[in-house]
Amino acid sequence: MGGKHSPVVFGNVRASESSLTMEVEDNVNFSVDYSSISKTNEITVKIILLGDSAVGKSKLIERFLMDDYKPHQLSTYALTLFRYKTQVQEKSVSVDFWDTAGQERFESLHPSYYHQANCAVLIFDSVRKVTYKNLKKWYDEMRQYRPEIPCLCAANKIDENFDATQKNFAFPTKNRLPFYYVSASDGTNVVKFLRFNCELQLFNDAINAAIAYRLNPTDLSDQIMDELETLN
Repeated sequence: MGGKHSPVVFGNVRASESSLTMEVEDNVNFSVDYSSISKTNEITVKIILLGDSAVGKSKLIERFLMDDYKPHQLSTYALTLFRYKTQVQEKSVSVDFWDTAGQERFESLHPSYYHQANCAVLIFDSVRKVTYKNLKKWYDEMRQYRPEIPCLCAANKIDENFDATQKNFAFPTKNRLPFYYVSASDGTNVVKFLRFNCELQLFNDAINAAIAYRLNPTDLSDQIMDELETLN
């Protein structure tokens, strides 16, 4: 799976029932409707990143999209949207990765962050236990808004705590979430494979899960939107 990326930083976010409108810093509006398919049959999916501040969400997506790692970057905006174009099974796919960019410091996220999401990725820091304990909070909030979408879970920074790869984490097992050991710093399971986990790569799997859900939604509201789309 190969593709092009384009990170876009937004300020305020507003949501309607069928589309999202984001106000950019220079007051230019950007609208996305994740329930529709373009005239060129391109599928657009939305993947949201969740977890405590400083667990490495931004760094992981930067590593995946740019195969680059920047150890210091301040969160200054309400939302960072990374757009990634790729081909999956001969289908053109536009993937929007939504990053909280600091909103999580306020303990909860605006409902529009979850609106029309096709997949969620929960991330914790394998060095800081409190970020693992807080997974339940993020998971429960996400399920309030998106009860049926696929969700993946990842332990980041295993380059700093490789012993974590020998541990069994109860939360993803209990909630039946695919689980990944990853590192934004060295790219493990993001752009390269860990030897004993060679068939798993976090964001590629998230993209495939999002597409599968987008084409066959199990959430009733999504099914209604798809039916309305076919009538237009």
